[in-house]
Amino acid sequence: MMNRRTWLQTAAAAAGAATLPQSWAQNLSGGGQLITRAIPTTGERLPIIGLGSSATFAQVARSEDHDALKAVLAKMTELGGKLFDTAPSYGASEEVAGKIAQELGINKKLFWATKLNVAPRGGKAEVEAARKQLEASFKRIDRPVIDLIQVHNMGDIATQLPILREAKQQGRIRYLGITTTFENQYAELIETMRTQQVDFIGTNYAIDDLFAEKTILPLAKERGIAVLVYAPFGRARLWARVKGQQLPEWAKEFDATTWAQFFLKFVASHPTVTCITPATSRVANMVDNIGGGIGRLPDEAMRKRMIEFISKLPNA
Repeated sequence: MMNRRTWLQTAAAAAGAATLPQSWAQNLSGGGQLITRAIPTTGERLPIIGLGSSATFAQVARSEDHDALKAVLAKMTELGGKLFDTAPSYGASEEVAGKIAQELGINKKLFWATKLNVAPRGGKAEVEAARKQLEASFKRIDRPVIDLIQVHNMGDIATQLPILREAKQQGRIRYLGITTTFENQYAELIETMRTQQVDFIGTNYAIDDLFAEKTILPLAKERGIAVLVYAPFGRARLWARVKGQQLPEWAKEFDATTWAQFFLKFVASHPTVTCITPATSRVANMVDNIGGGIGRLPDEAMRKRMIEFISKLPNA
């Protein structure tokens, strides 16, 4: 399957590598500002594009050379991004990002979103393990208050969500939530949204992955829950689908100049989406992604046109 890096290398070879950086930054010219969305429970606003730390970010974090990640985090904040999404299960991502943020002097500028998920062990042992993991996150991020911690992949909600509620009551975390990108956990996610008070959810949503539109996003709107979107490129799936395809001319109508911006602007155009967190370890990709949150967004008619266009492309 073609990933984004391979797609960009192919595009660069076809178009001339020197021309691509200019197109990536087009939407940033003229002082363009990132679109922001309000967190429903407080009204605090977040830039629509953030940064995730799974996939290639996690792979680079395991290496000894973290210069690329430092450059990506610096560029995100320089261009107006704020939310950084990580998890203890993303290898060294949480710890490495914490150190980089300290080195760059941006730790307090970031909106830190991490996760909690200790495999069920039963009773006291699980509670102790969850608390230990929570304390490790505070140490790695090196902040007395973490902005958001979510129960990762619906991990034993009955045990771990109360631990986060306690931390929020103590003023140690500002927001709490739940996440999943697994189809077999959607029913539990939806039930928890209906029955528990949470500030955020995180789930997958992309132009060819529309399940969230049917129930999850409408319910989030109804319940006043902020939404983080993961996998807006269908992991690597969408890059394979657009291999050899030119961006349609009509993408200019919503200020998309690259495929990444095409995909991100589709997701951002859903009004219930609070922030999108594509992971990357490359500055060029970070710039490209930020462009997906600047300028016009597609309206409902255009969204349908975009879905139809992608649906007619062959699957990889």
